[in-house]
Amino acid sequence: MSTEVTDVPEQSRYEIRVDGDVAGFADYSIRGDHVTFSHTEIDDAYEGQGLGSKLARGALDGAREAGLAVFPACPFIARYIKRHPQPYLELVPEHVRAKYGL
Repeated sequence: MSTEVTDVPEQSRYEIRVDGDVAGFADYSIRGDHVTFSHTEIDDAYEGQGLGSKLARGALDGAREAGLAVFPACPFIARYIKRHPQPYLELVPEHVRAKYGL
């Protein structure tokens, strides 16, 4: 099973693909110098395989590479950051951390 996380900017989302098929996505919007992740979803057929974590990691790494601050409005992304503060908490500006439970 091969997995790949890719940014699909024309749809404003990151997708995770398993053997070429879309298994899930993380929706986002970019405003100025930050990206807001609003919703993450993994197809039921792929639940329990750790794909949500791989997707979150790939999306957050993409935000870092783009030099964007992260606003984790999606509860899944916020929980992922909370469980993995190193290296992701630094992407969330201090003044918005409490709003997202960080």
